[in-house]
Amino acid sequence: MGAGHAHKLYRHARSPVHELPPHCKLAAVFCFVLVVVATPREAVWAFGLYALLLAAVAGVARVPYGFLLRRLLIEVPFVAFALLMPFVVPGERVDVLGLSLSGPGLWGAWNILAKGTLGVAASVLLAATTELRALLLGLERLRMPPLLVQIASFMIRYGDVVTDEMRRMRIARESRGFTARGVRHWGVLAKSAGALFIRSYERGERVHLAMVSRGYTGTMPVIDDVTATRAQWTHAAALPLAALAVCLTGWTTGWTTG
Repeated sequence: MGAGHAHKLYRHARSPVHELPPHCKLAAVFCFVLVVVATPREAVWAFGLYALLLAAVAGVARVPYGFLLRRLLIEVPFVAFALLMPFVVPGERVDVLGLSLSGPGLWGAWNILAKGTLGVAASVLLAATTELRALLLGLERLRMPPLLVQIASFMIRYGDVVTDEMRRMRIARESRGFTARGVRHWGVLAKSAGALFIRSYERGERVHLAMVSRGYTGTMPVIDDVTATRAQWTHAAALPLAALAVCLTGWTTGWTTG
């Protein structure tokens, strides 16, 4: 994790959210998602307030709303699944725009869409304001098992290397006149995949031997000791605490549509 590694979701900017320590932001997003999941699905108004909270964070972080909305397209498969629920879930039927739909299915679809969209939006904001290397340092600071942090670090570091190897193999095939056009070419692609696996495995062995020769004993040296002040923890806690207040109101009042 010694070198920085920018990712496509990250937006370079100077804002109070960017400057927060990564472990503070990770804890804040995790707690926010827990609060959203714990909110009763009938409290429709609460999810609107959660969306306003995230919009406020995006404004403070200087993340364009168009950027955020485009990244939300990743949840399209879940949206498609949710849209099927009113048709396949058994239960009392209700008429909506001339269609006979399941009442429990409608609530289930709303529950998935609302909570899933808010969770994805919070994750996108986290990725947009925190570099990958900082996220790994934050996970390490939050006492995530070091081995898992190392695995994630190497996946990020060598993902581009393996992708570039795949590109070179594709160019080599095409330079020899090969173009995959059907099932009869799957054998060649399978052999290429096997060769890529072997090369990646051998590269991993060489990297491990190089690390051991330099004194690696199972733990990576801590280069940057990321710390957070009480004020920074307070600022990061503003989002989940505000969401918690909304959630508690949803449970203790009758402001529901159900």
